[in-house]
Amino acid sequence: MRVFLTGANGFIGTRLVTELIAAGHQVLGLTRSEPGAQRLLAAGAEIHRGTIDDSAALQAGANSCDGIIHTAFDHDFSRYVENCTMDSRAILTIGSVLRGTKRPFVVTSTTLFGEETPGVLADEDVFNLDHPNPRAVSERVVAGLVADGINVSLVRLSQIHDTHRQGLVTFLVDLARRTGRVAYLGSGTNRWSAAALGDTARLYRLALENPTAGARYHATAEEGVTLRSIAETIGERLDLPVVSLSESEARDHFGWLYGFIAKDMIASSEKTCKRLGWCPTGRSLLESLKSMAEGK
Repeated sequence: MRVFLTGANGFIGTRLVTELIAAGHQVLGLTRSEPGAQRLLAAGAEIHRGTIDDSAALQAGANSCDGIIHTAFDHDFSRYVENCTMDSRAILTIGSVLRGTKRPFVVTSTTLFGEETPGVLADEDVFNLDHPNPRAVSERVVAGLVADGINVSLVRLSQIHDTHRQGLVTFLVDLARRTGRVAYLGSGTNRWSAAALGDTARLYRLALENPTAGARYHATAEEGVTLRSIAETIGERLDLPVVSLSESEARDHFGWLYGFIAKDMIASSEKTCKRLGWCPTGRSLLESLKSMAEGK
């Protein structure tokens, strides 16, 4: 299959390029820079110039391929609402050229939207339309495409990790380096789900190769890792003190991250494993943190 991949030079996309090529697929990677183009060529992929807000480039890339995987997302949280809107437009743009075809389209989301109510175990068969996170707009767009007969499915992400990056935990590591301490809120018993990068790339491939319109899959190997254990592991790796903060202290310390720090973000992948035969085998989040690369 020839696969159009957005975010091909991103954290997940880079690993997905090698995963797809190793499985016998061809990859057409979206890139906006010459260094990005050279990385794709070195990995054995073809290059397609453009950005996720370039409708013509997205349509041309999608039209020239047998399947599409959309992993691109701007993680500048100071512009989060705007970036969520841009993501939904990109999904609509790609979907517009797939009407009347059965070509598979795999879109990226987050396990948050599988929470029937805040803090409960996220389920693949649940889409909480009232979830306050602005990125819910992308799942609403996907639901509309499915209703229009588009063969689109979702991979929902937990905290995706290797020894270089760990989802939102990466921001905790950066904050710890800047402030000289590793903090958690209260007892630190709230939990975040997680999955290794390699397992996640394999999940995207399986979703593409076994398309089911409207399906939702959870990239979750661990249902929940406590924030205290995450903080303690970061503290040990960086040789920094670990402290518990009150709510008011935590709001000041974490800034925009507080909205996530205060949440349970737990998820199940039981249905994903059964439906796709996906069996995560990668290292745990804490193992990745213990082996975290220097300077990362």
